Amino acid sequence: MRPNPGEPASRWLRRHWPWLTALALACVAVGLFDAWLGTCGFSSCPSPAEIRAFHPSEGGNVYDRNGKLIGHLENIRRVNVPLSVVPKQVQEAFVATEDRRFYQHNGLDWHGVLRAVFRNLSAGGIRQGFSTITMQVAHNSFLADRYHGRSLRRKLIELRISRLLERELTKDQILEHYLNVIYLGNGVNGVEAASLDLFGKNVDKLNLPEAALLAGLPKAPSEYNPRHSERLAKQRRNLVLSLMADQGYISDGEAQQAEALPVRIAENEWRPSIANEPSALDAVRALVDSVAPDVLKEQDVNVYTTIDYTLQRAADRTMTRHMSEITRETQETMGGVSESVQGALVALDPATGDIRALVPGHRTQRGGFDRAFYARRQPGSAFKPFVYEAALSAGYTPGWEVDDDPVQVQIGRTVWQPANYNDEYNGRITFARALLLSANSATVRVSRAVGEQSVIAAARRNGITSPLTPVPSIALGAEGVTPVELVAAYAPFDNGGVRVKPRLVTRVEAPDGTLLWSSEVERTPVMDPRDAYEMTQMLEGVVDFGTGKTIRDMGLSGPIAGKTGTTNSGEDAWFVGYTPTLVAGIWFGYDTPRQIAENATGGRLAAPAWAEFYQSGWHEPRGSAWTPPDGMVSAVVDPESGELATDWCPTKRREWFKPGSEPKEQCHLHTGPPEGQIAIDDNGNISVQPGRANDPIGNVGRSIGNILRKIIHW
Repeated sequence: MRPNPGEPASRWLRRHWPWLTALALACVAVGLFDAWLGTCGFSSCPSPAEIRAFHPSEGGNVYDRNGKLIGHLENIRRVNVPLSVVPKQVQEAFVATEDRRFYQHNGLDWHGVLRAVFRNLSAGGIRQGFSTITMQVAHNSFLADRYHGRSLRRKLIELRISRLLERELTKDQILEHYLNVIYLGNGVNGVEAASLDLFGKNVDKLNLPEAALLAGLPKAPSEYNPRHSERLAKQRRNLVLSLMADQGYISDGEAQQAEALPVRIAENEWRPSIANEPSALDAVRALVDSVAPDVLKEQDVNVYTTIDYTLQRAADRTMTRHMSEITRETQETMGGVSESVQGALVALDPATGDIRALVPGHRTQRGGFDRAFYARRQPGSAFKPFVYEAALSAGYTPGWEVDDDPVQVQIGRTVWQPANYNDEYNGRITFARALLLSANSATVRVSRAVGEQSVIAAARRNGITSPLTPVPSIALGAEGVTPVELVAAYAPFDNGGVRVKPRLVTRVEAPDGTLLWSSEVERTPVMDPRDAYEMTQMLEGVVDFGTGKTIRDMGLSGPIAGKTGTTNSGEDAWFVGYTPTLVAGIWFGYDTPRQIAENATGGRLAAPAWAEFYQSGWHEPRGSAWTPPDGMVSAVVDPESGELATDWCPTKRREWFKPGSEPKEQCHLHTGPPEGQIAIDDNGNISVQPGRANDPIGNVGRSIGNILRKIIHW
């Protein structure tokens, strides 16, 4: 570079510094450009693993607790299909139209580049691009959120990523991605969704003219949509057919025959159906939207829930059927009702709080009001267990007695007189029997004895978070609560006294498995395990002999406890029940409170739905049972009276008590043999109780009836 070696370097540099500076700047520019292109605009290029793992978005995946795909987060009108499902003529139509040398180039078609340059120079502006199928996959898969519109910068990045795609994927894999990601108008992505939208059938059922019509859409999806302009759509379709013939994919005769056919499309557009979508997905979407930062909403994420898909399906079917039946009954018996009855169901694992099934209400569209989480309704008698929980924690026992007679409570200058159902009263009864019969008067007396503040404290310990006012009517469930908090508040009775926090989503992951968000099980001891066990025994009595007996009448056996709930005006009907592995609650009512139907009780409306839901969706482990905690003593009692069983008690059950609280008196309800039964006294004398024994015809009829009942029950 220095022709005169004797010339000092400093002089030579001063004389040529402009050119040297330009050369240095050019080298720096080339280096920067290479770095910029190599890193895809200093934003990092997709890695080989990311390219191989790429999957066109269907809106984010939602999985149940066993890893089964149950739905998507977003309402994206796309259905991914493998290339093997797409007919050859559909593939050929797109290749002939969009990238005729697709199988020859390595991501960049130089013929297309020269053609586009000549066309744009002639037009004095950008009129034609040179995107290949690979470049379109690069843009739609990895650049859609970064660059919009036509620009040299976007094209350069597309080229860089296209080369990476060609290096990592086969041509068939690239074409499969393209056919699933390409936008085809009307909010539809991919050939499967477009086929459903335009022709009402799957892509593997398309004929040649239909394939050509689809392949003509990418250039201008709205302009060539046959629903907007059948004429333009047909012209574009016929152009595609001619291109296919020119390139040897079809014969001229086949092209002419297809061009002569009219354009036929489906009458209705296609939308992803929510008919078979688990209704719990709305709550999942709302939760993810609230906890996920913006970065999660810009990519396909995998959401892992606590939902049990089998149980969720049973919940959806059961609630849909019963809401329809109750609505029909209301319209037939009450009249003047245009809206449908609503309902909510929550089922969770009592040990962890993991929600296994969730129904937010009657679902006519995606989203909407979630009654399971947000509808505060009066629980009625379903709140009474917290009254008796407060009593047990205060030192009372299930065998303690209380008067079940009409009661009056002075509230300021007024007198409140709660009545029992059908004005039936039972005199002096035990706490256990008062809960079994859902006796209002007795429960109000218990609440007054322990104090309304203590009742509220018991409910709060178990997980009730809705506002509660310390008034006498709190004992009868006059304050509104949500289904999810009421069901969760029963869990401590079931699991030995531990409050659990309801959990719907366990974790959210990126497509590559990176953990983005997670939640943990939250457990807090809140009850003496012995009190919890005694509460469960009391609530078993409700199901076996009390207001929840519908559960047994419908054939359910095994350990089940629970409580019905009904408001005085018949506006709300509840049943909350549990087994050793599941606690679930069902509510029915109208959004605008009104009487549901005649005799609208939790036992008649909600309990049958609970039994059907449980029977069809859950399998209790063999031998499942509640285990009495240490420090309790047992006694064989009559479940109806709560007293020591005698030889004449028709049903006997071993129950467990805190030491010193076990019953001491023998059953006063069954003091002799039933009518017609032969009895032998201590002196050996034989006697027959009068009544049925002297009615042989009636006895034969009753015997046949008992046999039939056993057969039907079995």
